[in-house]
Amino acid sequence: MERLLTMFEEADPFATWWPTIAALTVGIVITVRTLMSGQRCPNDNQIKEQIVVVTGGNGGIGFEIAQALAGRGGRVILACRNLEAGKRAAAIIKRELGCRTPLNSLDEDDNPADRYFVEARYLDLCSLRSVHHFAGQLMAEFERIDVLVNNAGVVFANTQVPTEDGFERHSQVNYLAPFLLTHLLLPHLQRSEQGRILFVSAHAHQGAKIDFDDPLNVGTWSVKFHAREAFAHSKLCVLLATRWMARELKGTSVTVNCCTPGLVRGTRHFRNSPLMSSLCVKAVTYPWMWLFMKNAYEGAQCAIRLATDPQLKEVTGEYFNDCEIAESSVTGQDKELAKKLYMQTIKTLESVTKLTVDREEYGLDLQLEMESELRLEAPAEAEPETETNQAADEKKWQGNGETEQP
Repeated sequence: MERLLTMFEEADPFATWWPTIAALTVGIVITVRTLMSGQRCPNDNQIKEQIVVVTGGNGGIGFEIAQALAGRGGRVILACRNLEAGKRAAAIIKRELGCRTPLNSLDEDDNPADRYFVEARYLDLCSLRSVHHFAGQLMAEFERIDVLVNNAGVVFANTQVPTEDGFERHSQVNYLAPFLLTHLLLPHLQRSEQGRILFVSAHAHQGAKIDFDDPLNVGTWSVKFHAREAFAHSKLCVLLATRWMARELKGTSVTVNCCTPGLVRGTRHFRNSPLMSSLCVKAVTYPWMWLFMKNAYEGAQCAIRLATDPQLKEVTGEYFNDCEIAESSVTGQDKELAKKLYMQTIKTLESVTKLTVDREEYGLDLQLEMESELRLEAPAEAEPETETNQAADEKKWQGNGETEQP
């Protein structure tokens, strides 16, 4: 032992460059990692009793958003395609928040987890019927909605297999279904003192291809996108719709903004990515992903600020990155394109579904006025459903064992 101590005492750290090189390497890695992790939400504002809807809240960024907002006092509804995963996520959030609750703030018989309201509801964005069903249930149960976070999305999906509504999967899940959900819930959002709508876009929008004459890319002559191109196109649509929707809601109590979480690892978005194609590829790429990409907690910070910060009460129609207003692509700032896309979206959705919730079906207040409805022109009358369709719907709502939306 004495010999070992003598060796350390007589060691000269400057006799070799290796300790210096190691220290510099560690310092550079820590610096790069800190810079790439992005800015944290700069506030801890409470949102007591506010009703918050988070799509895709059973994992990844959505889980972190839901946990943060529930911890600030919000009543959080997780909208998930995999209901069982959503229920597990809700239980985990309540348990983890309960563990952080000071014991001196509880009664002797209280369970800390019971102080937090987090529950899961079924929502499949691949089905516009499911969107209607989900919105109708919420509007029947809650008198208002304060925050809607359209977080769920897909990437690297099969572009050759359309949804049951006939749309390309990236387009419907990332854009059309969230747009419809927002439209349906808008009357309840306008009942809030400060309604907030958040869309999640992506850096990929900067490389998107879009045709002014067919911005939704639904024409029969449209170019068939690769999965990466389809994802980028859908996120550009999200940004453009956000900007025009904000103009439509000007003068109301509702704000609409979108944000990019940045490059985020640890979510299920990459399950179909070439980077996850083999074990060897994973082994080579993971260290670089760890260094240059955010984790889910870091990616959620911008959305958390948009949902909670009172300083953003009057901010609407903006694109955020790292908790600050950022400059989007030139195409993402095109007002004429945004208007054209918005109008085509309304027209396209009207051709396949209704843009209002059936009040009688869900027991809604028949006196609820729809003067706040976000629409450029009156919707076409939808044909009444047949008994066969109604029976099929009831059967569908009973089954929910599919893979969750990331």
